[in-house]
Amino acid sequence: MKSRRTASRLDGVLAVLLLAACPAAAKDYLLTGAKPDKLVLVDAAARKVKRVLTIPGGGVAPGTIVPSPDGRVAYVVNNHMGSVSGIELDSGRQVFRADFSSADLRVRSLFGMDVSPDGKELYVFQAPVRILPGEYRVEDTRIAVYNTGDGVGAKPVRLLPAPRRVAVLAFSKDGGTLWALGWDLYGLDPKTGAVKETHKVLNWTRANHSPPDVLDIWPQFEQAATLSTPYFTTRTDLAATDPGAFRTGLMTLDLATGRMDMRDFEDTSAVIFSSVVSPVKRTEAYSVYTQLSKIDTDGGKLVKRVDLPHTYYSINVSSDGKEVYVGGTACDIGVYGTDTLDRVGQVEIAGCPDQGIASLRVIRR
Repeated sequence: MKSRRTASRLDGVLAVLLLAACPAAAKDYLLTGAKPDKLVLVDAAARKVKRVLTIPGGGVAPGTIVPSPDGRVAYVVNNHMGSVSGIELDSGRQVFRADFSSADLRVRSLFGMDVSPDGKELYVFQAPVRILPGEYRVEDTRIAVYNTGDGVGAKPVRLLPAPRRVAVLAFSKDGGTLWALGWDLYGLDPKTGAVKETHKVLNWTRANHSPPDVLDIWPQFEQAATLSTPYFTTRTDLAATDPGAFRTGLMTLDLATGRMDMRDFEDTSAVIFSSVVSPVKRTEAYSVYTQLSKIDTDGGKLVKRVDLPHTYYSINVSSDGKEVYVGGTACDIGVYGTDTLDRVGQVEIAGCPDQGIASLRVIRR
């Protein structure tokens, strides 16, 4: 009996030690912005806003949102695209800030931003204009690199040359390449800015097709480590009156391997703003605007499409691949099951502030 009690106590002690050694299971949280100066943290499973944080000097609307790799800080473009703030999600403190402009140089960040995989450097695409007496002189676009540990008042530690019209920056998984999506998809050296490789997008050479049209300002590649964006093109070998002349496709870039693919999936029948790839079914993608679509990227076909209650700009997906989230424009985030595309939930932001074009990101905490 004594040995049984001793064994039982040992089992209990072991269980306590195991529980102490294992942190609470991480769960999905959504990050979005709301006008004029709010960062919103949402508990995805609970369908509730967990925290609303104020961005100091935020301006009229938050823009691109990039979470730190550990999910503790969110970097947000704000102040009329003239600054980036790092907001600590637990305390709401501004732990980082960089104001881009100086006395004679007006600088704006038009969407492209990402943080290095080790969390130490923040890369921001910038468009500067020199303010001269009687003249505004457009300067070369660039990528400003900041040390995230430099806090409020940070200045660039490097300025890298960058192609014009870059709307998305995305690091490769190993941190060795910074991908920049503009008219083409450029693989940059993050130390020097040198173009190491180029995947042709606008300048593709696909026979009997017009140059593709791409609109992508929403960085939502963290779940599957795959950058995706819809594109639209025209078959030049068909009459403009032929419904098959207008085609919609999906471009995907695997951030682990650098492999890029552009594949049509339908005759154009809907406007699409942004897309995301499932982290579980890697050949399944979802896209959004006034409708939510499920796409078979391997077979190049539309699987299903449902109408939405209103327009949404941005989209993301749960870590288990079971739910897709649509946001942007209004003050709600819609939740849909990925199997059926049925609406299974909704998150309302109190006071109904407009999310505008803010990113919709997923973090694990």
